[in-house]
Amino acid sequence: MHLWFLKKIAVGYTDQVQVELYYIYVSVSYVMKFTRISPHPGLEKFIECYWMMQCDDVEPRVEKIIPDGFTELIFNYGSVYKAKINGTWYTQTPNLLAGQISSYFYLENTAETGSFAIKLKPAAMTQLFGLNMEHYLDQIIDLDTFADPALVKLKDRFLPFENEHSLKKRLDDHFLLLSNTAAENPLESVLELIFNSNGKATIKELCETGKMSERQLQRLFKKYIGLSPKYYARVIRFNYIFQLIKEKKQSWVEIVYESGYYDQSHFIRNFKAFTGEDPSAYFFEAPSMANFFLNK
Repeated sequence: MHLWFLKKIAVGYTDQVQVELYYIYVSVSYVMKFTRISPHPGLEKFIECYWMMQCDDVEPRVEKIIPDGFTELIFNYGSVYKAKINGTWYTQTPNLLAGQISSYFYLENTAETGSFAIKLKPAAMTQLFGLNMEHYLDQIIDLDTFADPALVKLKDRFLPFENEHSLKKRLDDHFLLLSNTAAENPLESVLELIFNSNGKATIKELCETGKMSERQLQRLFKKYIGLSPKYYARVIRFNYIFQLIKEKKQSWVEIVYESGYYDQSHFIRNFKAFTGEDPSAYFFEAPSMANFFLNK
């Protein structure tokens, strides 16, 4: 018997920081716990959130991951995952940097799992670590392979995992210190416009807001984000669909119009490109990693 649903069971505050706890029930014997933790207010420009995910079931389950516009630093203190990104399955290492993704890919647990991650703001990986994010598009990289000790030694600062409170303190303390030497974000106003317009801003509007040429805009996006500005705006517009559906106030026709698509066929093509599925067949309430990550 399967009981599929995603349920927010608690919203609490610890040291004035919101903690959201979710349980995903897939069957009577299978429970996956998701926790989203807000970072220190001083990290607002760099970190979207911290998240944790844990499941004691050893049965392999395939999960689809879809683009959400953020990069992540991921640490597995449980068993590692297998991933299928370019058509071939491979076993991941425990500590990872995940760049922007341009389409969906798959994960499969190898046994019981326990993970936490830092979900970074779009340009933060370059600001904090000086990375050219174009090199990490559609890549999930072993942190131990980087030459920069600031990345290699992150696992020693955050592991072993003890509990949520001590983990949050370690993460906040480290990234607050790191933020003191962070580079400026030349795309700050441009990214703000993309998010405020839910991905509907034009290239001309982005250039005017950022006071730069289209060539400069393209170059900076490749370095700081990893995607072109037009494609990144598409990702954010796609994400907005999930917000509208979550509100349950609009029909499909209204959602197509509100999210800025020309017509229904345009909407369906974009949705399929990011998920591999028709929107009418996609389970928006299903107990999946993808729905948790897109559940703002």
